[in-house]
Amino acid sequence: MTPALPPPPAHVAPLPPARAGSGGTRLLLGVPYAAIPGVRPLELDLVLPPETGNPVPLVVFLHGGGWRMGSRHSLGPSYAAGGPFERVAQAGIAVASIDYRLSGEATWPAQLHDAKAAVRWLRARAEEIGIDPERIAAWGESAGGHLAELLGLTIDDAELEGDVGITGISSAVSAVVAWYAPSDVAAVAPDKGADPADPSTREAQLLGAPAPSVPELAAQASPVTHVHPGAPPFLLLHGLDDRFVPCVQSDRLYALLEAAGVDVELERYEGADHMWLGSPDAASKALDRTIDGLRRRLGA
Repeated sequence: MTPALPPPPAHVAPLPPARAGSGGTRLLLGVPYAAIPGVRPLELDLVLPPETGNPVPLVVFLHGGGWRMGSRHSLGPSYAAGGPFERVAQAGIAVASIDYRLSGEATWPAQLHDAKAAVRWLRARAEEIGIDPERIAAWGESAGGHLAELLGLTIDDAELEGDVGITGISSAVSAVVAWYAPSDVAAVAPDKGADPADPSTREAQLLGAPAPSVPELAAQASPVTHVHPGAPPFLLLHGLDDRFVPCVQSDRLYALLEAAGVDVELERYEGADHMWLGSPDAASKALDRTIDGLRRRLGA
């Protein structure tokens, strides 16, 4: 008897049927984009615009949580679950909200390897999904904003590409939106008056050691290290009262991008803490600004 062939990896299986979302949007939930032995399935949720028959642009969303918690299901406490993604889709831009390995599961650069794998999977399945593979952007909040920035800044870095999931396809993105992101990993603790040698910091857990003890690794994990003139357009949004990731983190990246001639915009919001807490107005304006920026950059 011929032995049975093993089933194909879940990330090459047919897409699940779409469910109806609000405003004519279509939802494909829990879609595997990569499989790593011994690791929970890496999945994403797709929120697609109303059907038009034409390929649409897409933004990859990366959740926050200090690299050690959080999931693809939420944009944070300032928003209703799923609502912002459906708003983006109603504006003509598909959203792929992805999970990635957290620092308790794997240390740097696993998180970026997973993000790049998601982009490659989306580009490989673009025709089936109905998206334009040349119009893919990255958007993230907090730790996810850090990963979104790195997606835009490390396009040609073979060491940070990884071999997760589908390989041999570009993981490039054509625009980046980052909300209150840590852009200089070694400086996050000093910027907020904390001890950078504390092994319990989120940055230390990401790197596997406090940043001062692994300076080369901390530099590799920092978007500010990778700034170059050929980077895609950036939109940086940050609250001036952010206690967890001080606004100077975005200020620093903005200055470097501007000096390199990159198309970059920075919007600061008074009275807004991390995750826009304390300022519902900032939460509303940031989402509107993001949708407008994505539409302009992606031609939606």
